[in-house]
Amino acid sequence: MIIRYAVEAQAARADLDAVDAGLDAFNDAEPELRRVQPLAVLARDAQGRVLGGALGRSWGECAELQQLWVHDEGRRRGVGRRLMALFEAEAAGRGCRLVYLDTFSFHAPDFYRKLGYQEVLQTAGFTGGIVKFTFHKTLAPSP
Repeated sequence: MIIRYAVEAQAARADLDAVDAGLDAFNDAEPELRRVQPLAVLARDAQGRVLGGALGRSWGECAELQQLWVHDEGRRRGVGRRLMALFEAEAAGRGCRLVYLDTFSFHAPDFYRKLGYQEVLQTAGFTGGIVKFTFHKTLAPSP
């Protein structure tokens, strides 16, 4: 078999899809990944419009917060704090003992620190002095 390699700044969508499909097929062969459960907490206004969300997943004793967003109207009003509290409570109810997340310095690392998250990794070297932080928080057992 002859293999050719190419560095591509803008790979074709079909090529990217092929890599995703290959990884999905490989992961589908791991039965434990079937235990991963989505976890979503949403904040809505009276009209049902989404004003924020904490999105992630749980697996075993771990929960990953993948996205946290609050609309400008909800910022500095406790919406993010409430989303996180509900995310953590649902994770604990599923038997999770650890929540982990990544965030950048231009996001809200201090927000997570105030919620009791501990910085476990800093990745520097991005342009403009931006730093990526990885945080962990140990959860109390759910009653």
